[in-house]
Amino acid sequence: MAAPITEPVEIAWKGIELCRQGDWNEGLYMLSQAAADEGSGHELPALFYSYLGYGVAKHQKQIAHGLRLCKRAVELELYQPESYYFLAQTQLLDGDRRAAFKVAERGLRIDSTHAGLIELKSTLGERRRPVIASLARRHPLNRFLGRLRHRLLGSKHR
Repeated sequence: MAAPITEPVEIAWKGIELCRQGDWNEGLYMLSQAAADEGSGHELPALFYSYLGYGVAKHQKQIAHGLRLCKRAVELELYQPESYYFLAQTQLLDGDRRAAFKVAERGLRIDSTHAGLIELKSTLGERRRPVIASLARRHPLNRFLGRLRHRLLGSKHR
């Protein structure tokens, strides 16, 4: 029989692994246990904050808290594409598609092969340029002409 996991860092990695396997309930439980011991002098991995942030935003509906945690993960480890993925997903939960798209692009600059970021960016899509560039995107004329262009050309034509 294996010894029980007692170190916060080990608990955090176990929680991350459970979340990766799709068991968010048990994974979040483990992550919250690691968070409870966070002040005990143990340095938790940056990915811990990504998974915990996304988990509390999606499964506990604490989106603002989740965003703070995900942003902290990116600050701690700038070159971890998985952290950018969860920050973008959490921004989507917050309804901020533009920020999610920008974060996905930043993550893809770090790892252009990250499947989750590629799929996310593709799903979000890029906006076309305004029809009349000298007017604001939200100007009524640009909005009307943009809708007309969309109806005539469709969503795939650039």
